[in-house]
Amino acid sequence: MSEWWTYRLSSFLLFSPQTYYRLIELYNRAVWPGQLAAVAAGLVVLVCLLRPSPGRSRIAAGILASGWLWVAVAFHARRYATINWAAVYFAWAFGLEAALLFWLGVVRGRLAPDVRQNPVRRAGFCISSFSLVLYPFIALILGRGWRAAEIFGLAPDPTAAGTLGAISLAAGRARWELFVIPAAWCAVTGAFLKAMEAPDFWVAPLAAAAAVVLSARKRRRDG
Repeated sequence: MSEWWTYRLSSFLLFSPQTYYRLIELYNRAVWPGQLAAVAAGLVVLVCLLRPSPGRSRIAAGILASGWLWVAVAFHARRYATINWAAVYFAWAFGLEAALLFWLGVVRGRLAPDVRQNPVRRAGFCISSFSLVLYPFIALILGRGWRAAEIFGLAPDPTAAGTLGAISLAAGRARWELFVIPAAWCAVTGAFLKAMEAPDFWVAPLAAAAAVVLSARKRRRDG
């Protein structure tokens, strides 16, 4: 038996990069034209973040919760689980995040954005904007084509990154209960993509790190 320290993360991959991106292509084909609805929902979230109010914060939280629930069932449980046994646990985690977003954001209204204009708020909005609008272009830039584009509300990576950006804008402590699962997912997906030698492995972890730093800075300033 080989020594354990000779193993790399890639040694534990149960699928090839081609299999993973092919799964995304088939998934996008199966849910079409859901991409149009997802893009529209993402734009609504951006409007709610740009022009915040208690009512709009509940709308944004509801859209975020719906996206997490969709990814939990349609992507992780029904598709990703066919090539990765861990996706079953990912599905439960995404479902839990959807429940937290609905309870804290929609029912209790604790995701109202901080309306003060400052560099932290602008940076948080940029994270959300990138994840909701520009993330799909990564597949095109890297030569995977539009069929493998990852879209907010349908794919896990932009959904997690966009949610972290939105949470970093919230006032109060409720955002910290919501940070754990999206940040953990960004770390997990970054590790998997690194193992697959994907050049964009750093995108989701960087978005998560930026959102956490912004929120910590904001908390120190307000504290």
